Order: sequence, then structure tokens, then C-alpha cells
Amino acid sequence: MARRYDSRTTIFSPEGRLYQVEYAMEAISHAGTCLGILAKDGILLAAEKRNTNKLLDEGTSSEKIYKLHDNMVCSVAGITSDANVLTSELRLIAQRYLIQYNEPIPCEQLVSWLCDIKQGYTQYGGKRPFGVSILYMGWDKQYGYQLYQSDPSGNYSGWKATCIGNNSAAAISSLKQEYKEELTLKEAQALAIKVLSKILDMTKLTPEKVELATLTRENGKTITRILSAKQVEQLIADHEKAESLEKEKEKAAKAASSASTSSL
Repeated sequence: MARRYDSRTTIFSPEGRLYQVEYAMEAISHAGTCLGILAKDGILLAAEKRNTNKLLDEGTSSEKIYKLHDNMVCSVAGITSDANVLTSELRLIAQRYLIQYNEPIPCEQLVSWLCDIKQGYTQYGGKRPFGVSILYMGWDKQYGYQLYQSDPSGNYSGWKATCIGNNSAAAISSLKQEYKEELTLKEAQALAIKVLSKILDMTKLTPEKVELATLTRENGKTITRILSAKQVEQLIADHEKAESLEKEKEKAAKAASSASTSSL
């Protein structure tokens, strides 16, 4: 009896659940990790790269981070083909608004309009929900720097720091402990590397497996940068150095405490 409720997108189960939407969320939980951190002088998006084939031409485009318009960038977790469709739609919405009003679209409005489309795919028969969650970072003159997340259900929310994809719960737990209100972009980069090194399923973090993008304002213009492999490598080296210093301090503290107890 229970299995018939997941055969159609539009059928509610007796508990009031839409199983197809929940299955889409489950698909995202197995995708590559993406996290966003809002700083006082900019925003950071960090993503885990899954495709590390040497034959891939990485110069043509990034794997997980997409530029939507001059003031907005997004990162995706889930089915890449679905993400391509949604990012194309986001770019169209942004350009239509620019032509109509001669100014960039406000960040929340762009997210809201796309979420209306995503919600439609949970409501009409013959369609499945998009199997992708999106993190958006952007700037507008109304609210400044903003970070949003949207789900296959069409729900969206604003965040100071969040994570989607594989091990997102562990990442959010780490961000809750480490995040500070007056965080700078440089500190946000270090925090992103620290969190990713804890949650990614690998012994050592490498530049080939991580993609970082920043959004800042310089001379009245929004500047988006995807960090080079050398910059990411430097951040990883700095993190490893800081970790080794912490371990040495812990060892010294333990040695001192054991010495004091033995003297007693």
C-alpha cells in the first residue's frame, strides 16, 4: 500500500509527504559538497570537485560554480544536467530584468522566481522535481552581500553560513562552532578549508578536489574570482601548518599537566 504513493509526484502519502521530493533531496545528499560563508567584506563559495579526470579540459568552465550575472554567482549540488537547465533559466531571468528595468535584478527576487518554477515541478503530473540544490551568493544595493540556498521543493532561505551535499550536517555543525559575525573574507577562506578537510572523504585535501570562488566589491563594481590551484594549495598549506601548531600546543599542555600531577 505504501509504495503506490511514490509513483506520482503529485500524490500525498497518508502522512502528508511527497516522496518524489524527498527522493530528490536524498539524491542531493550523495552529491559533492558545497558550502557558502558570508563575510563582512565579501562572500565565499567552496565546492568539492568530483570529476578529476586528467583528460578533461578544465579551462573551458568550472564544474560546480556558475556565474549568473555581474552581481551573482551560484554553486550546485546534485544532478549536473538539471543544474545546467536551472542556471540557464536563472541567466535568462536576470537578463530579462536588466533589459526591462535597466538595473541588475535583486538577489532574493531572482532566487524567488526560480523557486516558483521548481515548486511547479512538485505540483503537476508527468514531471519530476529537479534533483539539485543551489547556493547563491550575490550583492545588491538594497541589502548588500547575501547568501541563499534553494531546494527541489521550491523552498529557499537566507544564511550566514551553510552547506549542501554530502556530509552537509557535519559541515553545518562545524560552521555553527567556528563562524563569527565579524568574519573577514580571508578568515572565511581558512574556515572553508578547515571544514572541508574534516568532512571530505579523503586522507589529504588537494587543490584538484576543491573549487573556491569569492565575490567582493571594488570601486563600485562587483568582482567575482575563482581561486587558482596555487592559491588553494597555499590555503591548504596554511591550514596544515596551523593544525600542526595546535597539536604541538596540546602535546605541551598534556606534558605540563602530567608533570604537575606526578610532582604531587
